[in-house]
Amino acid sequence: MENQSRDVQVECAENCGNSPKKELLKELTIAYAKNDIDFCLQCMRDDVTWILVGKKEIQGTTEFRETLEQLNEREVKKLTIDNIITHGNTGSVNGTILLKDNNEIAFCDVYNFGGFGKKAKIKKITSYVIPILK
Repeated sequence: MENQSRDVQVECAENCGNSPKKELLKELTIAYAKNDIDFCLQCMRDDVTWILVGKKEIQGTTEFRETLEQLNEREVKKLTIDNIITHGNTGSVNGTILLKDNNEIAFCDVYNFGGFGKKAKIKKITSYVIPILK
């Protein structure tokens, strides 16, 4: 399946400043919303683990790509990033996603990097995804 980057309205309350990991997590979250699969894969180690809490666990970049392609069916209209927090080799992002069908989802992604350097790739993601009832 082709990479289909979409136009998405983005609001980010967090000033990333001079923190390379905060900036990376901001760009990665935007890439998820825009379905920029190639950018997402560039940020991951080959042995990445992605835990979708209560749903499934994804192992490696092949399964990671397949899962992102399946999520491609949900078109995002607006992404709001409330917080980006990093410390050492960990980080997290939380916010909301408004879909084109006007359903809204709250999310929190917790990241573990494969090292402490600013170019370290992500080795584990734990995602908490909660539909917002109207």
